[in-house]
Order: sequence, then C-alpha cells, then structure tokens
Amino acid sequence: MVFQEQNSYGVGSMIQFKNFTAAFGEKQVVSNLNLSLKANTITAIIGASGSGKTTLLRTLCRMNDRISNFFIEGNVLIDGKDIYQSETDVYALRRKVGMVFQKPCVFPESIFENVVFGVKDKWGRNELPGLAQKLLRDVSLWDEVKDRLEEKATTLSQGQQQRLTLARTLAVGPQVLLMDEPTSSLDPKSTEVIEMLAQSLKANHTILWVTHQQAQAHSIADQVLVIKDNQVSPSLMTRQQEDPVSFTRILQNIPGHSE
Repeated sequence: MVFQEQNSYGVGSMIQFKNFTAAFGEKQVVSNLNLSLKANTITAIIGASGSGKTTLLRTLCRMNDRISNFFIEGNVLIDGKDIYQSETDVYALRRKVGMVFQKPCVFPESIFENVVFGVKDKWGRNELPGLAQKLLRDVSLWDEVKDRLEEKATTLSQGQQQRLTLARTLAVGPQVLLMDEPTSSLDPKSTEVIEMLAQSLKANHTILWVTHQQAQAHSIADQVLVIKDNQVSPSLMTRQQEDPVSFTRILQNIPGHSE
C-alpha cells in the first residue's frame, strides 16, 4: 500500500515495528524490535544518553534518511502502511508525523507568520487569522499573545516559543506527535503547561515523548519504553498496572536517568 497524504486531522495513528533494526554503520541502535503502540496514547521513551531514543523517534518521520551510514531492516508501519517502502511520499509522511525538538525552533518572523507558516498555501488569506487563533488556543497561548501577533516570535519566553512551535506543528494536521525532550530547556511552570497540553492533545494524536526524567515519564505516559543495550523493553509499563516501586527499580538500572 502506498503511503499518501490524507486529510484526517483529529485521529491518532497506530504504530508498529516489525523485526525492526536500526544502525549507523556497524553500530546497532535498536535491534529486532517488535512492538505495537495504540492510537491516542502517550508513550514515554527513556534510556541513557546515546541509547537511541532520538534515533527511534526520527525513524517515524524518516529524518535519519540523509545520514549516509544509517540503515534499517524490518518494517515500520503507521496505520498498517510501511513508511519505508520505495513508493512512500516522504513529504506527506512528515505532514502526518510532526516533531517538536528539545529547544524551541521559531523563525525570525512574526508570531502570526510562525503559526501559519506551513499552511499558507492551503488556506485562504481571510481564513488564516481564525486558524491562527484556534491553534494558539489549542496550545494555551492565545491570551498571552493576542495583542502581539505582529511582534517577532523571538520576543517570547522559552516556554511560549515552545508552545508556538507546537502550534505550528499542529497546523498541518499531524496524527502522530514526536516530542524529543520538549521540556528540557524550560522552567518548571512552562514544563507543567506542556505536560498538561500533551494530555489534552492525545485525544486527537498519538504521542511519543523522549525524556530523561523518571517522574515525568511516570506521570504523563500511558506506557513507558526503556531502551538499553540496543533493546527496547518488550513489555509496556503503564501507570495503571505497574507497581510504582518496581517501576522505580527498573528506571534506576538505566545509567544517566534522573528523578
């Protein structure tokens, strides 16, 4: 089946890895992974620095493709469609799978232009203000910037910039959100806002969230994956099912994790 862009905003996607191995040259990052992630859930991914957390995220939007010695074996499926088949429209894939990075990535343009950057060619000029307002409300930013829309996005705080980045990502209608340590550079208050947003966004999106923080993984996620020695934990540890004591013990065995 050919992966093509679909106008299906508001529906999360199921993700599957089948006999999946990822490597840079001779260095394996993930080995023989078989895993299914339900739609409309939050999956936290934890592990030591360099364990492959970000690499695993980037396989879902094929951001590793341009690295010359990167290769994969096996299959990665989103809603049953293999995203690594030769016929895949990578541009369409990256509209379906959005990514938010560790540090806010805003353009040196106005707040308004940042929000609508990726959709100006798809919406009428008169529709863009309403769209921008909706997106900014979705990330709890509208009340803070509604009188500043023509100001440069760089005038915002780090926490505001990260929410603006999230709004811009949501504008293209992704069904999967990849969050690569999105709160690592934020203060506690801004971190809490982003975490709360994730809980509301999972109603319409499937979310994968990389973090080093044990408490964050345990509080935000429906399930947690542990990456260690090229292996991803075969069982999903949920907040509802996992004994907090054993959950903590598992995490403490990961070098470099934090409370």
